[in-house]
Amino acid sequence: MHENNDSFEAVIGLEVHSQLLTKTKMFCSCPNIFGMKPNTAVCPVCLALPGALPVINIEAVRLAVKAALALNININKKSLFARKNYFYPDLPKGYQISQYLDPVSSNGYLDIETEDASKKNKINKRIRINRLHIEEDAGKLIHIGNRSYVDLNRAGTPLVEIVSEPDISSAAEAVAYLKALREILVYLSVSDGNMEEGSFRCDANVSVRRKGDHQLGTRAEVKNVNSFKFVEKAIEYEIERQIDLILSGGKVIQETRLYNSKENITRPMRGKEEAHDYRYFEEPDLPPLILSEEFVNEIKNSITELPSEKRRKYVSEYKLTEYDAEVLTQNKDMAGYFEDLIKENLGRIEIKKLANWVINDLLFGLKSITSISKPIEEEVVEKLISEDEGWAGNSKIIGNFIPMYKTKLTDVSAENFLELILEVEKGNINKNIGNIVLLEMLKNPSKKAAEIIKEKNLAQVSDDKGIEDIVKQAVSENQKEFADLVAGKDKLFGFFLGEIMKKTKGKANPKKANEILRKYVDENK
Repeated sequence: MHENNDSFEAVIGLEVHSQLLTKTKMFCSCPNIFGMKPNTAVCPVCLALPGALPVINIEAVRLAVKAALALNININKKSLFARKNYFYPDLPKGYQISQYLDPVSSNGYLDIETEDASKKNKINKRIRINRLHIEEDAGKLIHIGNRSYVDLNRAGTPLVEIVSEPDISSAAEAVAYLKALREILVYLSVSDGNMEEGSFRCDANVSVRRKGDHQLGTRAEVKNVNSFKFVEKAIEYEIERQIDLILSGGKVIQETRLYNSKENITRPMRGKEEAHDYRYFEEPDLPPLILSEEFVNEIKNSITELPSEKRRKYVSEYKLTEYDAEVLTQNKDMAGYFEDLIKENLGRIEIKKLANWVINDLLFGLKSITSISKPIEEEVVEKLISEDEGWAGNSKIIGNFIPMYKTKLTDVSAENFLELILEVEKGNINKNIGNIVLLEMLKNPSKKAAEIIKEKNLAQVSDDKGIEDIVKQAVSENQKEFADLVAGKDKLFGFFLGEIMKKTKGKANPKKANEILRKYVDENK
């Protein structure tokens, strides 16, 4: 019987190492800070000098338990540290303090959501988690030319290793699992999740088997892949490699492989070790880790609503789109700010409109003012407010001229931001002027919207007589264009609206300006 790739299925398990957000290392008081000068964050403990003894970092334990509870993993009230023995230049002790037979937590799960093959339907799947255990990180090698140097600053950094069961069936599922996992760890401030700095790393155990078989195939481990994109590509390549190898009559061997992102291939690194190769034994310098019921419950009670729960609530209760819900729950500060806005609102403005202001205006404004260094120029502001497109519609203009300020989301309070939104809703200013006021608020977070509107004389012109005079002035200055508009060139209507907004510095009520200009055109036909 002829076989093809469709007659195989992939079986994937992931091992994730995530550094914990502690001030100090796992077993000593050295600072846990990325980017320090090589070999400056070290001491006798993390250098493994004779007579130095490790002491457990209780904050690391707290964060590990917090992560385990959020991932539905059972907490073991008694756990043991063990020595994992291997020899490598960046491992000063010749062993790594980890956990093996008795981890701090075991037997949990994480629910993920992926798309089906047609990418039209969502599929929910539960990935079992074998264990989450605590360990210390090794140092790192720095390669310069044909020489390698050892930096031991990272040695002793606290980690959690999260080991899934082989429940993952595709590269897309693996990425969905990793994203969901990282989201929780970052949301709870357990880890910063920075993959580029190595604080969130993934090893993928990949095997294939013929569909219908229950026995697992021989697995290869792909080590230390540092982005979601590369995880997906590495797993896809490894699945295809193993299937092609079997179909050509070869055998998959158990080994550790490295992914080469430039060539999009995996290469052999070494034979895959088994647990007995590490000669695990109980760490004699550390006592058993005993967790009280009160300690665990205190941590459990500190865990707030997780992003996935918030997204469901935003869609079901607030009637937001899935996209909006995803953006608003991208981090804890964002979700907290949006919910503060809802509390301040007291039902005056529909929640969907509040969400639009946060996503389309506030976030865009924050991104702009923190990424650009050129000074804003008067004519650019005039061009901005003369175009009735709103902030996002003028992103290119703003992106070129807004100055750099160190502003974060919470600098403009929810109360002050809501006040700005209400000024627009009441018609005191139009949306474009609202974006100019928002820019000023981001530059000067202590200033209120009403204060800025008054200072800069930005209140909207809504009286008919004032707008009629501006319309007549625009027509008198552009008589040929007005004649063409009256003759049927409707595209010029936007031109005249732009002139009206420019002459009023964006303060004309757009709706009234539209009505009065339309009436004036009809009267002259």
